[in-house]
Amino acid sequence: MYLLLQILRDQILPIFLAAGIGAAFERIFHPDIKSLSRVSFYILSPCLVFSSITSNNLPALEFWRIAAFAVATVLLSGILAFTVGSILKLRPSMTSALMITCMFVNGGNYGLSLNLFAFGTSAMSRAIVYYLVSIVSMYSLGVFIASNGLTQPKEAFTRVAKVPALYALLFAGLLRWQEWHTPAWLYRSVNLLGEAAIPVMLLILGMQLAKVKLILRWQWISLVILLRMLIMPVIAFGLASLFQLTGDARRAAITEASMPTAVIVTVLALEYDLEPTLITEAVVVTTLISPLTLTPIIAILQMT
Repeated sequence: MYLLLQILRDQILPIFLAAGIGAAFERIFHPDIKSLSRVSFYILSPCLVFSSITSNNLPALEFWRIAAFAVATVLLSGILAFTVGSILKLRPSMTSALMITCMFVNGGNYGLSLNLFAFGTSAMSRAIVYYLVSIVSMYSLGVFIASNGLTQPKEAFTRVAKVPALYALLFAGLLRWQEWHTPAWLYRSVNLLGEAAIPVMLLILGMQLAKVKLILRWQWISLVILLRMLIMPVIAFGLASLFQLTGDARRAAITEASMPTAVIVTVLALEYDLEPTLITEAVVVTTLISPLTLTPIIAILQMT
C-alpha cells in the first residue's frame, strides 16, 4: 500500500499539479491555447524527439519492436471497440466514437511525463517511439474513422506529412545510422527547447481540460473506462511479451498503452461532427480516473 501511495504522490501527482496550474491559468487569463499548442507541436516536440533519439542508444531492433507493439495496440483496441459496439448495437457514429477514444491515447503530454518521472529518461526516449506511431495513426486511420470513411488517402497523407516530429525522428535516425555527431551548438539549442516540451505540454493539458463542460452519461463512460482503462492495459502486458519487449522498452510501451484517451481526439470529433460531447466526456473522465489505474500498473512495472 505504501508503494502505491508513493507512486501516486511522487510520480502522478506532480503531473496533475502542473496540469492544474495550466487549468487555473486558463480560467483566470483565458490565453490563446491554439498558439501555445502550435509552439509545442511545431517546435518543442520535434526538439524533444531529436534530443532524445540522438542522446540515447536505442537499438534499431528495439525501436521496431516498440513501433510494432504500438501499431498492434492501436489496431487491437479499434477491433475490440468495433466488436463491442456491434454486439451492443450502438449507432454507427457512437461505435466510431468508441473506436477512436480507445485507439488513441494521451501518450504525449501525460504519457511522456509519467515515463520520465516513473522510469527515467531512458524509458521516456522509448515512449517517444510509441507516441510518434500513435500520432501518425491518429492523423491517418483516426481521420478515416472520424470522417466515416469519406476522407481521401491524399488528405490523410497530407495530415501525416505535416507532423514535424516525424522529420525530427528521420533526421536523428540518419545521424545515428551514419554515426555522425551532432554539433554541440546545435544539440544544446535543440536540447534546451526539448526540455521545455513536457512542462508546456502539461500546461496545455490543464488548459484544454479547463475548457470542457461535462454532461455525464454513465453507461457510455462505463463502457469507455472498461475498454480503454481496464482491458487494454491487460492486453498491453500480453503484447509486450509477444513482441519480446524487456526493461525500459517494456515499461514505456505498457505505460503508453495504458494511458487515458488523447485530448486531441476531441479535435477530430469536432471537425467531423462525430459525437463531440461523448468523446469530450471520455477524454475528461479517463484522464481524471487514470491515477487509480496507472498507479498499480506502475507499481507492477517497477517490481518486474
